Amino acid sequence: MVRVPGRFRRRLSIAALACYKPGHRSRPIYRPRADHGNPDGRKSFAWRAYGDLLQAAHQELGGPIMLIWDNLNVYLTAGMRRYIANRHWLIAYQLPSYAPDLNPVEGIWSLPRHGPRANTAFANPDHVIRTVRGGLREIQYRNDLLDGCLAGTGLTIRRSP
Repeated sequence: MVRVPGRFRRRLSIAALACYKPGHRSRPIYRPRADHGNPDGRKSFAWRAYGDLLQAAHQELGGPIMLIWDNLNVYLTAGMRRYIANRHWLIAYQLPSYAPDLNPVEGIWSLPRHGPRANTAFANPDHVIRTVRGGLREIQYRNDLLDGCLAGTGLTIRRSP
């Protein structure tokens, strides 16, 4: 008999960007957020956290960002719209509703589920967090996987005239 400890309600949210630039290696930029019973009651990212991720990406990539994202409700908030409007280096395009097949980040999420960690029994929430971070760290250095996620959408990168 295997004893299973009581249910835990902690949750892990991850915000990720798949970054592509002509002539450069593709790479993900991500931020995990573990819910440790936060006093504010929020279990996922608020628009400010996405703004922080975009600012970090801008610093790391060293140039303007053309952001293409889906219709997650946080992206559509007034605060996020103001954030985007106040950044000259950021242009945002929104994917059509129900179009996950056009979002390369969706392909990234499937990669850790098919690797050596696919059938892991997690001992506790910290084990989940460590495993997910490890899987994303491995993907970070495999730009061929990220290029495949983009190719899977049918989208391409081309230099503007």
